[in-house]
Amino acid sequence: MTTLERSVGAPVSRVEGRDKVTGAALYAYEYPVRDVVYAWAVQSTVARGRVRAVDGSAALAQPDVLAVLDSGSVPQLHHADDPELAVLQSPEVAHRGQIVAAVVATTLEAAREGAAAVRVEYDEEEHDALLRADDPRIYVPDAVNGGFPGELESGDVESALATAPVAVDATYTTPPEHACPMEPHATIAVWEGDTLTLYNGDQGPWVSATVLAALFGLPAESVHIVADHVGGGFGSKGLPRPPTVLAALAARAVGRPVKLAVTRQQMFTMVSYRTPTVQRVRLGAEKDGRLTAIWHDAVQQSSRIAEFCEQTVTPTRVMYAAPNRRTTHRLLRLDVPTPSWMRAPGETPGMFALESAMDELAYALAMDPIELRVANEPSVDPESGLPFSSRNLVACLREGAARFGWDRRDPTPGVRRDGRWLLGTGVAASNYPVYLMPATATARVEPDGRFLVRIAAADIGTGARTALTQVAADELGAPLDQVTVEVGRSAYGAAPYAGGSLGMGSWGWAVGKACRALAAELDDRSRAVPPGGLEVRADTTEDFRARKNLSRYSFGAQFADVRVDADTGQVRVDRLLGVFAAGRIINARTARSQLIGGMCMGLSMALHETLEMDPRFGDFANHDLATYHVAAHADIRAVEAHWLEEQDEELNPIGAKGIGELGIVGTAAAIANAVHHATGVRVRDLPILLERVRSGPATA
Repeated sequence: MTTLERSVGAPVSRVEGRDKVTGAALYAYEYPVRDVVYAWAVQSTVARGRVRAVDGSAALAQPDVLAVLDSGSVPQLHHADDPELAVLQSPEVAHRGQIVAAVVATTLEAAREGAAAVRVEYDEEEHDALLRADDPRIYVPDAVNGGFPGELESGDVESALATAPVAVDATYTTPPEHACPMEPHATIAVWEGDTLTLYNGDQGPWVSATVLAALFGLPAESVHIVADHVGGGFGSKGLPRPPTVLAALAARAVGRPVKLAVTRQQMFTMVSYRTPTVQRVRLGAEKDGRLTAIWHDAVQQSSRIAEFCEQTVTPTRVMYAAPNRRTTHRLLRLDVPTPSWMRAPGETPGMFALESAMDELAYALAMDPIELRVANEPSVDPESGLPFSSRNLVACLREGAARFGWDRRDPTPGVRRDGRWLLGTGVAASNYPVYLMPATATARVEPDGRFLVRIAAADIGTGARTALTQVAADELGAPLDQVTVEVGRSAYGAAPYAGGSLGMGSWGWAVGKACRALAAELDDRSRAVPPGGLEVRADTTEDFRARKNLSRYSFGAQFADVRVDADTGQVRVDRLLGVFAAGRIINARTARSQLIGGMCMGLSMALHETLEMDPRFGDFANHDLATYHVAAHADIRAVEAHWLEEQDEELNPIGAKGIGELGIVGTAAAIANAVHHATGVRVRDLPILLERVRSGPATA
């Protein structure tokens, strides 16, 4: 590549690809640390109560066991914003699977065997772990995840629904789901005096360092997170989780570095999950399809430890124009682990309900589902009244329809067959907010002319390291192979986590600013590099504050081709196609991978994934990958991801919106709508199990 060629937009292969396929890339559990020992958690076997006693004598009598930790033997931590991080700080038990003790030993096997020998006695209390939409304890929280209001209302929704010529009133449910990243949560904790280093599977090294510093009462600069490579996260590694805190506590207790890796089974209760939802959507419309009223209510759960309410109805606030609107989050606190972020929290379950209801309304109106959405396209943000920085939903719908062959669709349900298979097609919209946060980055030129850029970003498999290298190379006017971008270390300075699809826009903004400043310095020096090299630092805090107050979102349209076995009810997705408007695409190769990955995850949500709560134990019965099915190659036949060339000048200097979560939003609804088109059966409860398809039409 010459210096005149632009790197941004090109399908560049991952710069760390060789390291990953040869095993040179180190993940959290693999760093070579001397004198390391191992910790294993002891988890509660009751869902609610109090630990009366921990008997570690049998464990301590075993060879190689160094210590047994419980709430009476670890130091008190400082206040945590997240009560889930108060590991071993109290004998109180809030859910089954909570960490109530731990064993540290010189080998992994000894630690696990020692943990099995620990005897815990409980004062058990009655528990309640089932979400019920009619529970009298349900309440409306003041704010939900992201700081959004728990409830918003404008106009007279009830009167508008009562007088609407056409109305839909339906209830949809989504089950609890687990992120299941390929790399389980793992940590190596090392104390050197009052300095803590954590080799951690982490989506936000700098953010995690600040959280843990406050928790352990340390200066921020005394906690170092190293996360050079992360094997997936999907939100579950966005903030520190209890196993990381336990590793640090154990290392301090025994005075040696401690390794702790969570098993796949343990992850289902230790590291968060997506809350189940019960959503009622009511739509009122004129006979021409224009919405007169939208009422979207979502009931979901949290733990007794902490209030976490997913922002499930927030996408409804911006999707379609209607003069009368009510959106409400309601919450029930139960004896369960605290739910938290999972890929596109809020948008994913909320848009399943809204986009399914829009499909039902289209049938009630005898109107094409795409034209119904176009008829309700708002000119400004329906909730805030702010103009959109860009909004290309209609263009995505039109482009997707053309690519998919939507004009050949017979709208009548249950009429197309291929032998015993019933055939159907469906459509749904996607949206996701454009989140951005300030960040810092450094750019350095070495005496030999090579460039080194550092930022505390995290590459969780998305290709962020590669895309940032492309941004840096273009700003520096340098070939890609002359630029190295280092990420994954909290010591590189303030930077947000890889979550909310805000990474590329936020990190790229800082990297671009630092590289432009360095390039300007070099130009001032006639491109002469000082003997010791030259380094500049950039901070986008003030740039971030100076942005215009606009409504910023990405949009997309999802299309699905399905076949349903007329005898068994088995559903197969023959084809998924998505068209997206997500600002400037930095790397065409990794962007496609992200969008396709999201769509595959949406298919998995639609057809397979569900955690089954056993109310007797207050625990998920299927807490492993043998019984919690995630879509595999055999489930995915054909997936296409396309995007529009969207220039949005009101985002950030690189024009990126973020795409990691957009692809999953809308996928499940498109598939459910296609199943209805194939069979005439409206499945409103995910996943779309064959028995639900065989139960007959759910429509009145």
